[in-house]
Amino acid sequence: MLACRARGLVSRRAKHSLLRWQSLVLPAPSPSTHIVTSWKLQQARGKKTTSSVRLEDLPQGPIKTDGPLPLSKPEEDDGPAYPTVVLQARQNMQKFENCVLLTRVGGFYELYFGQAEEYGPMLNLKVAQKKTSAGPVPMAGFPFFQLDRFLKTLVLDLNCYVAIAEEFPNDPGDKVKSNGLMHDRRVTRVITPGTLIDENFIDPYANNYVMAIHVNHHLEDGTSGSDGSDTRTSSDGIESGSLATSQASVTTPIGLAWIDISTGQFYTQSTTVASLGSILSRVGPREVVVDEVLQSKGDHQLLSVLAEDKHLITFAPHSELLPLSAWSPMLESDIPIQTVQGFTADEVNAGSLLLQYIRDRLQGLSMKLQPPLRHENMSVMTIDKSTMRSLEIKQTIRDGTFRGSLLHAIRRTVTKGGARLLNAWLSAPSTSLETIKTRQDLVEYFIERPDLRDEIVLLLRRSHDSQRLVQKFALGRGDPDDLIALANTIRATQDIVSLLEASKELSDTTSQTEIMSNPEEQHASGKGASCFTSLLSRINLSEPAKLASRITSAIDEEGLVQQHRNEDSEASQLVALAEDVVASEGTQSDASILPKATKKKKQPVSIRDHYSAAADDTTTFIMKPGASPGLRSLHAKLSSLLEEKSLLAEALRTRYGAASLTLRWTPNLGHVCHIKGTKDMRSITRDSENNNEAVTVVSSSRSTRTFHAPEWTALGRRIHQTRFEVGVEEQRLFAELRALVVSNLVKLRRNASVLDELDVAASFARLASEHGWTRPILHDTSSPIVTSSASTSPSPPQTRHIIIGGRHPTVEAGLREQGRSFTKNDCLLATITNSTSSQSQSQPQNQHGTLHLITGPNMAGKSTYLRQNALITILSQIGSWVPASYASLPITDAVYSRVGSADNLFADQSTFMVEMLETASILRSATSRSFVIMDEIGRGTTPEDGVAVAFAALHHLITINKCRALFATHYHSLADLIEERRMHVNQGGAVECYCTDVEEDGAGGFVYVHKLRKGVNRQSHALKVARLANLPEAAITVAREILERTKGHESQGQDTSLHHDTHTRQQSAGTG
Repeated sequence: MLACRARGLVSRRAKHSLLRWQSLVLPAPSPSTHIVTSWKLQQARGKKTTSSVRLEDLPQGPIKTDGPLPLSKPEEDDGPAYPTVVLQARQNMQKFENCVLLTRVGGFYELYFGQAEEYGPMLNLKVAQKKTSAGPVPMAGFPFFQLDRFLKTLVLDLNCYVAIAEEFPNDPGDKVKSNGLMHDRRVTRVITPGTLIDENFIDPYANNYVMAIHVNHHLEDGTSGSDGSDTRTSSDGIESGSLATSQASVTTPIGLAWIDISTGQFYTQSTTVASLGSILSRVGPREVVVDEVLQSKGDHQLLSVLAEDKHLITFAPHSELLPLSAWSPMLESDIPIQTVQGFTADEVNAGSLLLQYIRDRLQGLSMKLQPPLRHENMSVMTIDKSTMRSLEIKQTIRDGTFRGSLLHAIRRTVTKGGARLLNAWLSAPSTSLETIKTRQDLVEYFIERPDLRDEIVLLLRRSHDSQRLVQKFALGRGDPDDLIALANTIRATQDIVSLLEASKELSDTTSQTEIMSNPEEQHASGKGASCFTSLLSRINLSEPAKLASRITSAIDEEGLVQQHRNEDSEASQLVALAEDVVASEGTQSDASILPKATKKKKQPVSIRDHYSAAADDTTTFIMKPGASPGLRSLHAKLSSLLEEKSLLAEALRTRYGAASLTLRWTPNLGHVCHIKGTKDMRSITRDSENNNEAVTVVSSSRSTRTFHAPEWTALGRRIHQTRFEVGVEEQRLFAELRALVVSNLVKLRRNASVLDELDVAASFARLASEHGWTRPILHDTSSPIVTSSASTSPSPPQTRHIIIGGRHPTVEAGLREQGRSFTKNDCLLATITNSTSSQSQSQPQNQHGTLHLITGPNMAGKSTYLRQNALITILSQIGSWVPASYASLPITDAVYSRVGSADNLFADQSTFMVEMLETASILRSATSRSFVIMDEIGRGTTPEDGVAVAFAALHHLITINKCRALFATHYHSLADLIEERRMHVNQGGAVECYCTDVEEDGAGGFVYVHKLRKGVNRQSHALKVARLANLPEAAITVAREILERTKGHESQGQDTSLHHDTHTRQQSAGTG
């Protein structure tokens, strides 16, 4: 697009266009940066409006007599006679009624009617009134190159669905059919929060999932009591039928399917409504699609779960079921037979709904997704929604920010794909011992070879986001820059493979030498050399290497750079025009919203500069001349024609005696000869009179003349035709390269996944080296362990949960920034469980206890201790080193956390109700392989009730769940109940008591002792925390008085109780 400055050299018609543009587009004062335009495009827009109204009036009669149209959409024919652009927009708005429609009109995207009035102010756009014969139409618009910026506001900030209507030039045949319309405007794509592909505002470090949920409506209807046969009322006034319905809806099986369109990842899962919240927390979909049948069931339990976490819900039609065989055209390869056999009917329905929805949003774009993976086939740890939140795994509780989370503390990845993979691993740690050890071996290899790790990281920095690059081509998108990025990634992959193979050969040689000198080290040496053998076996570079060579030999990178400079200059020119408009007719606040960066660029001074640039002989091409024989021939022809142009220009200068004569092309005047200066102008006039040859002047000013020369007109047309042919040939070659990328889709994706894993492993190695973390020893408790080589009988399954010198990864990082150190703590849980053999009866049982009861002062680190052990468990199973001096842990199937307090007013749930719901979920779900942390159970009610509930939860964890647990409390009487019930480890039970403390100096000062010790601390020291929080001294005094009085009553009560017990025993003895 060309643009010019409005400084004296703009014609009267151009000035009129500028005024029209200003009235339509100039926004109210705001930080916006979109006041730009093109006088050429404004001129074109004016023509469309004038001609289209007249043409639209002519065919109205015949169109109305067409049968189907009045039946389907009579309002379109009976509506006002709008101009063509407005009428097309109105029809698209009716077709996509739930979407915000952005219509491309020349160099702008425009909104009309009520959408302009509603969203214009939100986007800081001025809402103007477009005058039409049918009355004024509200409209607002912005320049086309700011589309991503406004899409971000609409899609991400406002959660809108946006339909993009592009304009397509009508060919001569279509013009006749449409009564002379120049352009057709149709929706090419519907953009929603869950269907982003390559937009600039998509989060590069996290997957962008859209999820579909299928509920079996017939099954629900069969159990809901809708026939009226089971609607009895209980004594509490609750309809038992509705209660049964609620319980049934919670346990109703549902099918899930989720896809990241930007990477092609596709997953399914079968679950229940009760587990949906935790799955949503793990997956984090940007949009949830459900059958539109549920829209009329506003009280459905599924919708309540989705609304609780404020998920964006889309109701979509699901009129037909797409069988698995119909999925194949949308997949890069066939679904494995084992996966097909494992699909449930609900999963197939969910996948069908999701694929149909995406296909509708993409409006015909082809897509190649990865074959779906069933989540049930993936051995991963369960982390529910409450645990994800309370452990601050992805974001903090207080602010919901990334900084301060566990992911922020451990992320050292250098690629975007690696960051997404780390995010996925942290959300679902592996429970496969083999997988975890493979990751650990690779991390250890990189720790031992820091030079190799640094070289790998440098090569990874040279790579690009291959997963999303490849998917862009699979969707029929992608540009030359993406091809260059893909070729660079393939080259980086080749270099990485060469490095790893050379390192492997060196390791093998070293291992052989060590084995010969010390045969006992054979196993240890071989493990290091083969840790990445499986990764290398997954990389296939034969065809991708050919693709990279083809791309680099075809794409002209220098031409691409120049093309980007031209595009940047074009945007700068448009902004420069806006600057002139604002300077002459705007205010200071209008000028403040202009883009600042573009002001520094060199700007054209007149419209002539734009025309000269349009006809410049140094037009950039994206393909090298030698990319194909046809392109080589066309470039040779173009070079010959340009040389002929130079000779013609010299000949015309000689003929007319005008040294300033240049050959140009303009959109309005065509191929013209241009001269400047009064001397050359007199020379042309004199030559014309002497030779009796009239020169047809088509444009003139005081110092310039523009006229036609037949020779230049003929030659110029040939040059333009040749350039057009070059462009066509380049498009053909580009389409070939796109097809080659798609044909290598599977190989490129697998290679990219290997790079992502290497990036995560290198980041773990760097993290461990920086902070002195250690490799955890993991063991699978599902299989028996042989205690010694001499014994053939296995010992009972063991849960060696040993952490020595454990630290909290995020708290330690925060203290390190302040120059402080973190107090290390150990965690030694049960050594033997599930023992039934008579031989094991004589062995010490539960030496350290399966549950630790932790007491101590406020602010002394109880919650931190609980969280750090849960986080160490999670880190150990993603393959990372852990912040501890030593760690030996069993494979954990789930981590549960009941920490912190919060209410849920939306669901009418108090703080205590939320606490009980989370506790109930843990007690019902935890297994003997789970790890549970509970903090302050029962504190939301009276002390008596709280103690009862807390002890009940503790008792259930020990006797029913039989899991490892850390239980922190301020109810010190729990320790007495444990002693009374003989549950302490010293009594053969499973509970051991630990506490933190406060160390006082006798002068009113104190320090917290964060180091745990055995025992029970019956002092919470709440007043010390109150003083630290700067509670008023008067309040502190009253609190101390009440506390002393309470303690006095308690001690007096204990003395009375002791005297009563003594007297009773004496009476009993006398009676006996």
